[in-house]
Amino acid sequence: MELLVFALFFMAYAVTKMQYSELFNYYQLTLNRELGMLNTVLLISASYFVVRAVYAIKENKLKSCINWLYAALAAGFAFLILKTIEYYDKFSAGISLTTNTFYMFYLSLTLFHVLHVILGMIILFAIVIKAKRGAYSSANYIGIETGASYWHMVDLVWIILFPLVYIIR
Repeated sequence: MELLVFALFFMAYAVTKMQYSELFNYYQLTLNRELGMLNTVLLISASYFVVRAVYAIKENKLKSCINWLYAALAAGFAFLILKTIEYYDKFSAGISLTTNTFYMFYLSLTLFHVLHVILGMIILFAIVIKAKRGAYSSANYIGIETGASYWHMVDLVWIILFPLVYIIR
């Protein structure tokens, strides 16, 4: 369901961008591509860490699994810090959802994505707590795989969102 909502958002963005290409191309240049790229690296790294956590628990390496999950959480937290900096810059300049159509889409898409990153981090943290209580092992790791799947969905959305909003002209 979440992917469907994002897909509809992306289609609406693309159709509207075709109608207002000059506006979108102009304001797209006001986005911080370097922060966007760094955020991409952080989320892809977090997904790698989550994969390592799944492999670790399958090998019954609980401590390693937990450490990999902490690494994923750290990368997610760094992502949120960079997004906060980016939003602060925009809001300080008086930019909001009502500034223009481009910023309405930019803020709506990225804030909706940030909410999913936060939810993903809550899920990963809940997994860490359960793992510390001994809830997972090489025979019982479905909860970790489920959380990992959600995190990968969040990552996939960013991998589409970043080039669509920040780069493609």
